[in-house]
Amino acid sequence: MKHPNFKLAPEIIRALDMSAPVVALESTVITHGLPRPLNLELARKMEKQVRDAGAIPATIALLDGKIRIGLSDQELVRLSESDSTLPTGGFAKVSHRDFAAAIVKKADGGTTVAGTMYAANMAGIKVFATGGIGGVHKESAFDISTDLRSLAEIPTIVICAGAKAILDLPATLEYLETMGVPVIGYKTDEFPAFYSRESGLDVSARLDSPTEIADFAKVHWNLGMRSGILVTNPIPETEAISKSEMEPMIAQASAEAIAQGIHGQKLTPFLLSRISELTRGKSLKANLSLLLNNARLAAEIAKEMSVRKNEWAI
Repeated sequence: MKHPNFKLAPEIIRALDMSAPVVALESTVITHGLPRPLNLELARKMEKQVRDAGAIPATIALLDGKIRIGLSDQELVRLSESDSTLPTGGFAKVSHRDFAAAIVKKADGGTTVAGTMYAANMAGIKVFATGGIGGVHKESAFDISTDLRSLAEIPTIVICAGAKAILDLPATLEYLETMGVPVIGYKTDEFPAFYSRESGLDVSARLDSPTEIADFAKVHWNLGMRSGILVTNPIPETEAISKSEMEPMIAQASAEAIAQGIHGQKLTPFLLSRISELTRGKSLKANLSLLLNNARLAAEIAKEMSVRKNEWAI
């Protein structure tokens, strides 16, 4: 790929040229999602999980106004040292609308789910691992994450633990259904709720192996579909928090956000941080566990997808 606003790491260029399995990883979890030094530890562990499972990690971010696909450890350190609480010194949170501004300003930034999907697709990477997607917020029905539209428009397999539990999950699933996005349950018939394995909501299809997921993607795209495919991978049972335990804390954090007038891109980081405080770190531990779990599954799917590279219609 040659584009003046993109810079691919040599390892990623080689892997793509050889049709080797590559997994895209987002960077807002490093710049905005986790406290230091946990953010750097997590970034390194996610890349290791992908490598250990036989694929190449491609962490995506904005550095010096360039969309970077694949980062060195030194660059991961640089991302982890950002301070998003500063009015001028923090890294930007980069979604679709923010790319041009970040590039013009030669800014640094962490890419959201939507931003990472866009960049990965431009580079030819078809598999992406994240924690949880954005969706429709409970605080305002008009506050809808760009992640959902991106899933409707960008042909990428996104592995997550469902939508973030702070969201209106029924409304989020309705939006995805309206936009024709398949919601796959990996070894489950129930849509997972991020910290919890249960939500009481159904997925559109259940698939029980990376091979089945790769076959599904091949058929979906060869039929002429252009949407992404959402693969929901429940958090490991050992780290899961029950829905009944989480709901009161989510409600409290949401009420505090409304009272403080917090909205837009600041809302999700506030809610996740406040819930971590209310659960005394239990939710943070769960978040780390599901991120690593998703990275492993993504690598396994990417390996199956690499076998079918020449079978896609897209």
